[in-house]
Order: sequence, then C-alpha cells, then structure tokens
Amino acid sequence: MRRIVGVFCLSIMILACKEEKKKEVNTVVSEEITEESNEWVSLMDVSHWRGYNQESLPSNWKISDGIIECFGAAGDKGGDIISMKQYDNFELSLEWKISEGGNSGVFYHVVEDTIYHSPYQTGPEYQIIDDIGFPNPLEDWQTTGVNYAMHLANDKKTLKPVGEWNTTKIIFDNGKVQHWLNGEKIVDFDKYTDDWKTKRNNGKWNDYPDYGKANSGYLALQDHGAGVWFRNVKVREL
Repeated sequence: MRRIVGVFCLSIMILACKEEKKKEVNTVVSEEITEESNEWVSLMDVSHWRGYNQESLPSNWKISDGIIECFGAAGDKGGDIISMKQYDNFELSLEWKISEGGNSGVFYHVVEDTIYHSPYQTGPEYQIIDDIGFPNPLEDWQTTGVNYAMHLANDKKTLKPVGEWNTTKIIFDNGKVQHWLNGEKIVDFDKYTDDWKTKRNNGKWNDYPDYGKANSGYLALQDHGAGVWFRNVKVREL
C-alpha cells in the first residue's frame, strides 16, 4: 500500500514539474512576442538615460516621481542626455513644459562620439522654446515644433502657455517624418528627397558637416540653460 501511495505521489510531482516548465516556456515565448511586436516602451526611468559622452545621468538632470527634469545648469553644451538604446524607424511620444524664456529640444538619430560636444551637431531637432517670452527675436525656423533650421510649422500649430503641459509626437518611418503638437500634425517632410538635401546643404548646417547624415542613432533631450520638464515619454519601434 505504501509503495502504491509513493508511486502516486511521485507521479503528481512529475506532472507538477512538467506544468511548471510549460509555464516557464510560455512566459519566455510571451516576453519574446512582446519584445518583437512594436509595443510602446516607457522611458520614464533613470535606467533609460545617460549624459551625452557620459556613462550616467549628469547632475543637471533628475528623473523621479514620473518627471524628467532639467535644471538648465549646463548651458547649451555638454549637458544633454541621450537614450541608452539607438533607434532607426520609431514613434516617440511625450509631454513637456518649459520655463519662461526657456529653450530646449528633442533630438533623434544622434551620433555619439568624443569629436562632438552636443547632439545637435548630428541629430535633427524638434524645437522646444518659449515662443512668446524668449528674450531675443526668433526666426520662424527657431520656434516650437519646427524641424530646427530646416522645416517650418504649418498654421495648425497651437502652443500652450508657459507652465502648461504640451503633447509632442515625432515619427520617423523610412525617411517620412512627422512632427505633432497638441494633437495636430504641424511638420511633414521626406528626408530622402532633393528638397531635404538642398535645405541641409545651405545655411546653418554648413558649419556642421555631419548633421543629419545618420538614419539611426540615439534620442536626446537638451539642456539649453533653462528649466524644462518631460513626462509620459515613451517610444515604439516601427
């Protein structure tokens, strides 16, 4: 009788082990599917960012309580942060607000190298700035939402007052680029065109020969000497 009970218990243990292994396999498969299915990934954690040409987050930034905060302590060189991961085709979504008279930006396809001091030398920029209260006159190509020094915003642009949260979306899909602001598409262009090359080869970017050459790279947030706040930052690969 004891032998029968022992065999029965052993059988139950073997079945339980098989079920546990099956769960482990299913969990791994599920994780692999999630990783490969273009899901949104939140970037609201210090593990997703570090300083440009640095190994960790610099002291002029803080990430806590659902906010990425820039203190504006580094000026316009050497204080920017970049994503840990590089992206080619992507959709980036975030909310932001800026201090009065402030200036900042969001970059993509940034190349990291010690020959550069800042992301703007290589990566296109979604401009963020206080259009109304900035202390110096702004050209149209310097205002919020533009592809900085390249493509202007259209008449659908609506910018919320300083201190209020704006929503931004940047899409890069095989050269097709869109800038969104507060629910409206305000910039739309194709990087793989002669028009883009003409804009690239004239004006400001003559001094930055590697600007816009990469079609993959890091995301970046700019410290341009002003307080700026980001939240709900997330990305998905296309």
